[in-house]
Parts: sequence; C-alpha cells; structure tokens
Amino acid sequence: MPVLIKRGSKPKQGLNIIIVGCGKVGRTLVEQLSDEGHDITVIDQNAQRVQDIAAAYDVMGINGNGASFSTLMDAGIERADLIIAVTQSDELNLLCCTVAKRVAKCSAIARVRNPDYGNEISYLREKLELAMIMNPELEAAREAARILFLPSALEVNSFANGQAELIKFKLPAGNPLDGRELAALSEVSEASVLICAIERGGEVTIPSGDYVMQGGDIITFAASRKAAIRFFYDIGIKTHSCKSTMIIGGGKAAYYLAQKLIDGGTSVKIIELNRERCEELSVLLPKAVIINGDGTDVDLLKEEGIEYVESFVPLTGIDEENILLTLHARQVSDAKVITKINRINFKDVISGLDLGSVIYPRYITSEAIIGYVRAKNESGDSNIETLYHLFDHRAEAIEFKIYEDSEVTDTPLMELDLKKHLLVSFINRRGKIIIPSGQDCIKRGDTVMIVTTHSGFNDIRDILKEH
Repeated sequence: MPVLIKRGSKPKQGLNIIIVGCGKVGRTLVEQLSDEGHDITVIDQNAQRVQDIAAAYDVMGINGNGASFSTLMDAGIERADLIIAVTQSDELNLLCCTVAKRVAKCSAIARVRNPDYGNEISYLREKLELAMIMNPELEAAREAARILFLPSALEVNSFANGQAELIKFKLPAGNPLDGRELAALSEVSEASVLICAIERGGEVTIPSGDYVMQGGDIITFAASRKAAIRFFYDIGIKTHSCKSTMIIGGGKAAYYLAQKLIDGGTSVKIIELNRERCEELSVLLPKAVIINGDGTDVDLLKEEGIEYVESFVPLTGIDEENILLTLHARQVSDAKVITKINRINFKDVISGLDLGSVIYPRYITSEAIIGYVRAKNESGDSNIETLYHLFDHRAEAIEFKIYEDSEVTDTPLMELDLKKHLLVSFINRRGKIIIPSGQDCIKRGDTVMIVTTHSGFNDIRDILKEH
C-alpha cells in the first residue's frame, strides 16, 4: 500500500497537478508551481524524498509507483488537471502518462531523454495524446549551441519560432555604450534592437530612456539574429561563431551538442573516460574526434589543445568538475566557456565565479512546463507561447499569442496604462519582427514578448495597471 503523507491546510487556487518523480527537476517544479498557487501532489518510490518535499513545500506526498493505477487513484488522478512525469526512466514516464490518460481527462507531460527516441518524439506525443514531451539534455544542447554560434553572448533565448532572440552580454569598460544614455543608442548603432533589462551590482532594472549604461553592466536586449549581429559589430564586439569546440564528457547532452555543432560547421573533440561510450560516440558522430581519457587530466587537456580551442564545454555529470574545468580553461586559454550545472544549492557562490555562460538543464525544463501550466490556467484572449526566467528568476520574458481583441489591442502602446517595470520588447506580425515604438499597436494574430520584473503573468492583459 502507498504511504500517504499529509500536507498542511494552506489554501490554494489554481490547477490540481500530480508530479511523478522527486529528483532535481521534480523538486524545481514543485518549488515553482506551488509558488504560483497550484495544488501539488508528488509521487516517488523513495519515501525519504517524498517526505522531504512534502515538508519543505507543504504539498501532498505519496510513496509509490507513479505508473500504478491504485497509486494514481490515491493521488487523486480523477480530479487532476495535469500529470507531469519526470522520473529517471523514460519508459516509466511514458507509462505514467498513458495510465493517467486512460483513467482521467487530465493533460500529461513526460520527460524523455534517450536519443533512441529522438526521431519518434512527435509520433509518441501524438499517439499517446501528450501535451508535451521534454528532453532537458536536448534543450540544454540547443541553448549551448545558440551561444556558441554567437559567443559574445552570455545567454541566447529564442522566441517567435527562432526569428527573434533575447541576448544577454556583459558591457566592456570603455565600450562606445559605456556612459551613454539609452535614448542615445541610435548614435552608436541603427540596428533594430531594444534593451530590455540591465543588471548592475545585483540589482535588475527595466530601464527607461534616461538610463546611463556603464562598463560591467549585464545587458539583455531583444532583436532578430541579423540585427543582433549588426548591433554587436557597431559597438565593437566580435560576433563570429566558434569554429572549434572541446567537450568534456560524452553523455546525452554532449552527443546532442556535438551533433548540432557539427551540422553548423564546427569541428568537435570529445574527451570521455568510458571506453565503451567512446566506441558508441565514434559510430554516432563519425565527424567528431573522440578521445578516450580523463577530461580532468591537465596534461591531457594541454596535449589535446585546450590552449588553442575556440570554445570549451565541460559536460560531466559532476557540477564541481564542470566548474573547476571551466576555471582552468579560463586560466590557460581564451576559449568561450559554457558551464552546465545541475544542482543549484550554492547559487550565490556560483554567481560570484567567472564561469562564462551557465546553463541549468532543470530550469530549461521547468520553464517550458510552467509556461504551459500558466497558459492552461488562463482562458483569456491570449496564450503563453514561451517563457524564460532572467537574472536568476528576478525577471521574466514571456511571449504571448494574441487570439482575440481586448483592452490592449489596436491602441498605441504610449496610450496604454502599462504597469511599471515592464517593457513590450517585440511584436511578431506574420513573421516580421517589430521593435515597437510608442505609436505601434498590438493586433489580433500577433505574438508579443514582454520583459518584466513582475511574476506570474498569465494573460497579455496582465500588462495593464489594475483599476
């Protein structure tokens, strides 16, 4: 019999959500979805994990098999709006969702990471009637590849089906933008970009035109890829993509990243300790150089050319190794570095280190799911297409699809009573990216990206002040 762990009586409004799997991703989902007011039940076969999460986040916890009919009934599957299966087993995740769909009318999301299913994701999603299939390693590889194709950036987030991007970079001291007001940006570059958020001294600001930029600022701007490259060129920042990459570790994320980089014309070298895995990778990635060896061996790294490689990406399963490898690469080369971190217990310490671009696979997964949950919870005139958290969750970038006319449509932005600490960053109208002025209007059929330090927006009308 499953062991039932009671939660407190904290009142909540929102969706009834069952999360199967209390690992790193499951815990992140519980933390963020419970903060947004949803009623959460977690299921895991590890009783201690269930107890820890139930106590920490005041949710219902059940110790049992999430694919078991009786366990799902105990979890209230008949009343559930959504089940999210994020156990370590792809097959168990798919089975959990399949069983749930047979006994309830809930939506279902499964985590599926094995590359063997890579070409079957659309088929599985359609045949099993799943709302979403998430692959954290693949999404992390996509994010890393976007950065390596634009290595001046710290982060590159994609919107409007890849036609627009939100790009973060560190402004060098002495740059033409150093000491310049935002309103005077056109004096330096005529590229169509909008600076959406700036971090300085740990504080995040949604800037107005009189904001004066300074060297050392972490700046996030919205633009098309073409406009972004022009902007970087105009302010004297190199934009050429990395032509060579060294990857440490040969796991799933390394495979996905290598595949994308090779397709983009980048030469790839992977160092992997396990000989069997090296043999597998040499078959899967015939254009990559696969080295069987210890990627933490300083002499081996030197021998394989760490001093001359253009980019360096440690993708071991151990955060501490990834961090130390990045710091070593920083000392001995000018390579663009990307650091993958799975745990976030020491976030404050990590943010103080010079790690280049940092990728958190669990956040990538949770953000896609939270965007879906917010859209499902709102039956308004718009829908969330994409959601990213920025600056360590202190700001959000949300892309809305505008389905119906409302208070925000067909009115110049300058006439809308918008909340403070918010910017309409771009409008995508039939594939054309518009960086809006005060005279531009939002129209039905557009997608619109908002950057804000507010949290919890579900609908485009949330951008208006409440009266």
